[in-house]
Amino acid sequence: MAHWFHRNPLKATAPVSFNFYGVAGSPAANKICNDLRTTRARLLEMFTDVTCTPDIMKNATDAYFSLLQGFILSLDGTTQDNKMRYIQNFKWTDTLQGNTPSAQQDAVFELVSMAFNVALWYTKFASRLAGKENITEAEAKDVHRSLKVAAGIYKNLKEVHIPRLITPAEKGRDLEPRVMDAYIIQCQAEAQEVTIARAIELKHNATLVAALAFETANYYQKADHTLNTLDPEYSSKWRKYLQLKLHFYMAYAYCYHGQTLLASDKCGEAIRSLQEAQKCYSHAEELCKEYRQTKGPGTTAKPSEQLFFLKLGGLIKNTLEKCERENGFIYFHKVPAEAPQLELKASYGLVEPIPFELPPLSEQCSAQVYATFDLTKGAKNDKAKPKEEEVKPVKEPDLKPQKDTGCVVS
Repeated sequence: MAHWFHRNPLKATAPVSFNFYGVAGSPAANKICNDLRTTRARLLEMFTDVTCTPDIMKNATDAYFSLLQGFILSLDGTTQDNKMRYIQNFKWTDTLQGNTPSAQQDAVFELVSMAFNVALWYTKFASRLAGKENITEAEAKDVHRSLKVAAGIYKNLKEVHIPRLITPAEKGRDLEPRVMDAYIIQCQAEAQEVTIARAIELKHNATLVAALAFETANYYQKADHTLNTLDPEYSSKWRKYLQLKLHFYMAYAYCYHGQTLLASDKCGEAIRSLQEAQKCYSHAEELCKEYRQTKGPGTTAKPSEQLFFLKLGGLIKNTLEKCERENGFIYFHKVPAEAPQLELKASYGLVEPIPFELPPLSEQCSAQVYATFDLTKGAKNDKAKPKEEEVKPVKEPDLKPQKDTGCVVS
């Protein structure tokens, strides 16, 4: 399943020194600043480390966020903003709009931007794991879980933390509602793809597979519609991916619905359902070509080259031929002019995001230590500051695809 998922690039950020020499008025305060710098740098390294696992990522994330909250949460017993929240400027690029950074002097902006990258890492980890040859059941579960974790992070940021920003997200950039919704829905849809592959592998009944495929196609349609008012220059490629997955899973839904109809001796309707599956599959093939030719950010998936994609084409063809043979010998049913209306609801297997919670505040960030930060002193000017604020693109590892066995879940 190498190159099965489309992935937008990681956000890049400028280094942050947290050098508040004049402000940090105690050794404990200085230690918090030093630990913020080192835990941030460590977390950024993990984004491009191919040996990083979800456990390592969680530990690195918790280490940084437990300290960063010391600059966000109220520590003096009042309802006022933390006095350290606006002391440091943070710069982050965008996953869609290239290397032009946005900057905000707000620790909440840092929290949501970094957490956004953590969620994106989980989706990239899932994609990389899904690309392994002969993926095991345990690894398939990790793919499924990672996508649900990513969806949970995006959902939490959209509902809880992004609304707290003093400066609202610019239109079309990562933190605005349309883009956040698209990421959430895509993660849910891709997690359901794992469920569908599992249901097919274990030969669950056709009704369940058809319903899951239909629900998944609807997710992709919803994600695509969410992006339809964004600038095509940077959203077109992403949308083509969502559209090809929509038609691919509609083909699956009609194919398996046709099997259900045949089992109920509705051969004419089964033939019409399989014909619609063939139509959707051909449309998905065309969209695969358009997707490859469309310029835009992100890695280019190659779904039409995968056995999982190719097998469906063969399944539709063989099932349709079987239905037509049986109709000619046994049923003699008239084939309806209209395709059947799919009103399928899956009773099992629907994906919900795993709720995301920030780690507890670090024990280092006590009210006593907080009181030793004195904003009236002012941080000393850092001569290297212009150099520090430079934002360099993230060099992501170039992972070569392994041989595709067509086995998504074993």
